[in-house]
Amino acid sequence: MITGLHHINLTVPEGTLDQANAFYASTLGLTPRPVPAAQAGRLAWFDIISASSSSTAPPLQQVHIAFGKPQDFDHLESTRHPCFRVGSPEDLLQLQQRVYAHFESGALGAPRAADKPGEDNSGAKGVEYPTRFFARDYAGNRLEFTL
Repeated sequence: MITGLHHINLTVPEGTLDQANAFYASTLGLTPRPVPAAQAGRLAWFDIISASSSSTAPPLQQVHIAFGKPQDFDHLESTRHPCFRVGSPEDLLQLQQRVYAHFESGALGAPRAADKPGEDNSGAKGVEYPTRFFARDYAGNRLEFTL
């Protein structure tokens, strides 16, 4: 029986793990974790720590970053995406503001696109959709954030 996700894997261009850390750790606040020694320098792993997680319990979900093939980045408008759950409307707004500020700054690992706080999100519209926003990381991966 499936009880949840262990991890998702997103691909990025070779040699950009510093940008992955700048975005996924610094901007999104995920916790970096060691990768297997044989794959050091080719992967980055991040734990998603929830408020209900104890410091001794292993994280329930992770984001893995791996190098993709150059052709993986030819079509950067893909609708494939992970969706990250955030704990409250206030947390969602704070995260959106951080992501948008990183986007506007153009700093290391800046997203290629981000929905502007206070404006409509770039996803489909309808009463079925909860409060959410979207961004594309520096490699073009589409990311959704919701309650």
